[in-house]
Amino acid sequence: MAEQTTTATVEQPAGGEHAAHATYLGFDAYGWVALSMLFVIVIFLWQRVPAAVGKALDGKINSIREQLAEAESLRKDAEALKAEYAAKAAAAEQEAAAVVERAKHEAAALVEKAKADADALIQRRQKMAEEKIAAEQNSAVQQLRAAAADAAARAAARLIAETVDDKADAALVDRAIADLGR
Repeated sequence: MAEQTTTATVEQPAGGEHAAHATYLGFDAYGWVALSMLFVIVIFLWQRVPAAVGKALDGKINSIREQLAEAESLRKDAEALKAEYAAKAAAAEQEAAAVVERAKHEAAALVEKAKADADALIQRRQKMAEEKIAAEQNSAVQQLRAAAADAAARAAARLIAETVDDKADAALVDRAIADLGR
């Protein structure tokens, strides 16, 4: 037996058009896609998927709103902290300026006190030096007087020894005795 092969050829229309599409139950491929999409949409509506999606989106929106409210609250807190720290920084700057000013006044007072103490020390030392000089002068004058008195006494003794004899000595003693009686 000989087999017979038959080949069916589809003729293509002129002008490059495609061949006709196959259909099943009267629907071509586009019809079946549309029908399946309609079926999926009906199932979504039947299962209330849009409501679930809306609920999920509403939940997400509420979550985002809460996060925004929290971020706003945090921003206000941060601004309050910033203002507080700015006030503290300004107060610290004022306090630092006051400390510097107080230190300047204290330094000026210390300089004035040091000058006054130095002047007083100079005056005390000058007075001590003057007193020491005066004491040395008094001592020198006393020594000079003592030396002069000693020299005068020796000179007088020598003069008396040279000029006074026994007669003059007796007359002098007699006169001194007579003066004592008066």
